[in-house]
Amino acid sequence: MALPNAIEVVTLFVDDVSEARAFYTKVFEPEEIYRDEVSSVLKFDGAMVNLLQAARAPDLVQPAPVAPAGSGARILLTIKVADVDAVCAALRERGVALLNGPIDRPWGRRTAAFADPSGHVWEVAHDLK
Repeated sequence: MALPNAIEVVTLFVDDVSEARAFYTKVFEPEEIYRDEVSSVLKFDGAMVNLLQAARAPDLVQPAPVAPAGSGARILLTIKVADVDAVCAALRERGVALLNGPIDRPWGRRTAAFADPSGHVWEVAHDLK
């Protein structure tokens, strides 16, 4: 039997749900499908992102600790796009600062990275031809 491999939800532990929701709404324009005082669930194409107040996260990951914001990148989420340079221009127009890129990588992709207010790193990428 093959194990399932489709990602349904990615939960990001955030310091401020309202600030995170504003960032994701500005950058990705997703539909918000659920909200309460400690979380916001956003619908992306094929998956959902749950923005969860970091103080509520320990129950989900015990006995592992919840890493504090600013402790360094622990995740890189990649979105495949048609044109990294065009997406970077749109990100800049929305006030998003890039961490790096656009840059051609030796493994055959052009990438650029940026972070949300809690330090989660996102990458946009396209295949080089």
